[in-house]
Amino acid sequence: MDGEPTVAPGASAISPQRGLVEYAHVIYALHALSVVCALLTMKVPALRFAFSLPSLLALTLSYVRRAQARGTWLESHFSWQIRTFWYAWLWTVVTAIIAIPLLLFGVSVSFWISLGVFLLILLWVMYRVGRGWLALREGRPTPLSAV
Repeated sequence: MDGEPTVAPGASAISPQRGLVEYAHVIYALHALSVVCALLTMKVPALRFAFSLPSLLALTLSYVRRAQARGTWLESHFSWQIRTFWYAWLWTVVTAIIAIPLLLFGVSVSFWISLGVFLLILLWVMYRVGRGWLALREGRPTPLSAV
């Protein structure tokens, strides 16, 4: 198919603006950089992803150009990236809000449980970044029904 993107059922066949695909690749790269930095520099990687500069920059870039992708197969990627950030952020904050008081009251098992939840959040983010980036590389929209 000469490098033309494939269109999923229900997705629009309108081509995105020139350069917008590369822009989406940059956003996925920023999210991936954030995950790598989180793995290398912090004991609680989910926190590092949710509050790191590359993730915040990727979120901002997604919002800035999302309107330009509207009506194209690329729109799903911007929504996917935005949802990935906000769900990771929400779950990280909720986990911290629950874990901190338990740690202050000496419930030591809460440390291991919260660490496990943070690890699950990071694994989920890695899955979302990988799956979205592969779909972008193949010229396919992301499955928006999957949160």
